[in-house]
Amino acid sequence: MDHILSIVLFTPLAGLLVLLLIPSSKPNAIKLWANIASLAGFLVCLPLIFRFDTSQDFQFVERADWIPAIGASYYLGIDGYALLLVVLTALLGFIAILSSWNAIDTRIKEYYANFLALQTAMLGVFMARDFLLFFIFWEVGLVPMYLIIAIWGGPRRVYSSFKFLVYTFIGSVVMFLGILALYFAHYNQFHVYSFAIDDLMRTSLSGAMQWWVFWALFAGFAVKVPMWPLHTWLPDAHTEAPTAGSVILASVLLKMGTYGFLRFSLPMLPDAARDPSVVNVVALLSIVAIVYGALVCLMQKDWKKLIAYSSVSHLGFCTLGIFTLNPAGITGSILQQINHGISTGMLFLLVGVVYERRHTREIAEYGGLLRAMPVFTIVFFVTALSSMGMPGLNGFIGEITILKGAYQMSFNWAFWCVVGIALGAAYLIWLFQRTALGDISEKNAKLPDLSPREIAVFAPLLVCVFWIGLYPKPFFQVLERPAAQIVERVRPGYFAEQGLPNPLQAPAASTAASGLQAE
Repeated sequence: MDHILSIVLFTPLAGLLVLLLIPSSKPNAIKLWANIASLAGFLVCLPLIFRFDTSQDFQFVERADWIPAIGASYYLGIDGYALLLVVLTALLGFIAILSSWNAIDTRIKEYYANFLALQTAMLGVFMARDFLLFFIFWEVGLVPMYLIIAIWGGPRRVYSSFKFLVYTFIGSVVMFLGILALYFAHYNQFHVYSFAIDDLMRTSLSGAMQWWVFWALFAGFAVKVPMWPLHTWLPDAHTEAPTAGSVILASVLLKMGTYGFLRFSLPMLPDAARDPSVVNVVALLSIVAIVYGALVCLMQKDWKKLIAYSSVSHLGFCTLGIFTLNPAGITGSILQQINHGISTGMLFLLVGVVYERRHTREIAEYGGLLRAMPVFTIVFFVTALSSMGMPGLNGFIGEITILKGAYQMSFNWAFWCVVGIALGAAYLIWLFQRTALGDISEKNAKLPDLSPREIAVFAPLLVCVFWIGLYPKPFFQVLERPAAQIVERVRPGYFAEQGLPNPLQAPAASTAASGLQAE
């Protein structure tokens, strides 16, 4: 299949075009078609997994002239990192739409249309190998997410959606200035206009110029993650968004920020990325996010807001892992991004289940759900253990690998990671205790357990939780070359200095595939 990435990219958009032809007076037909289109979007990405070669770099490349006058092209390609994010996006997009069947009862056609448009935008971000194309997909994704919150959100949806839009748009504008600086610097050196990432990677910038461009890109990526103190839009957006909106926001949209750091900031601006002052600032912000997010979770009374602040803490681990600038930290960060998408997506889905039944997110309103909803409680328990990093589940693999990378960089970094992990276990166990255990009130005594559709929503995510936790080797194999490339770009000669085999100079299968052996 010569154009498999284009097929994956535009399948949701094709589904959207057909959706527009279905009369609004047929809500069940609209729901059914939206689910079929999103399932098709997931199924067409499966060949990417089976055809991907872990010993190669960017694959399934497609390139065609788009705007030759300015050097912009339709240029797609994925490496191991992008592959995992594309599959995660396709899977969570389908699950989010499936979870919306009973949750949305107004303007149904517009709701699903926005979700399918958002799916294409997110996929485009992870596939684009042209910086202008990347930026367009990045910006286009803001619009449907804004509308999903503003139209189908909670009581404060207008405020929350506007805050989301303002924060992310301002960050994106500053980021675009950094892109233009790279673009014109490339022209000054080679006298050719090009937005192709391959070409921009060859551009030489002075240390001062790299520093300024780094912080310009940082503005866009840090807001999207979001890093502390640029995180304040996130709890509001999560709390007011419909369940599926919260799922896709946490599971995929936030990863666009960490993806930007690893795809652009580090390899394109290596001098700035390894500058001790830059590394220390980003590490400090990440550690503050880890501890602050966890402490705020301990004080939350709203179930959904607690999970929202947990994202601030968990993404702090991811950004800290990125700036360890070593294979273990970077590999752990990428894997933890995937883990966060799975575990936190499940937590938001669980909140959505009880909210549909009780129409309240106040933790104090619950208790004893084990008695009324045993299947729900089992799923909740596994999800909480996954999110806190219990050995044998997916969260543990990412956290322990980041911890290894952080320890190699600084004992203090590792110490605060451990503090964050302990606090994470505290607020998740306390949440489970307050909602699932103890005496059950009359209001909760007759709540129905998970339906077959709801079980189908959780089933693939539970498989991922145990798969990554018990057999992570395939994931580390996929990520080995991308992580090594970033490290060699930022710290040339790293593997030779450490006396380690370089994955870029040997078949991927012959080098360490385990995160604990990545160093």
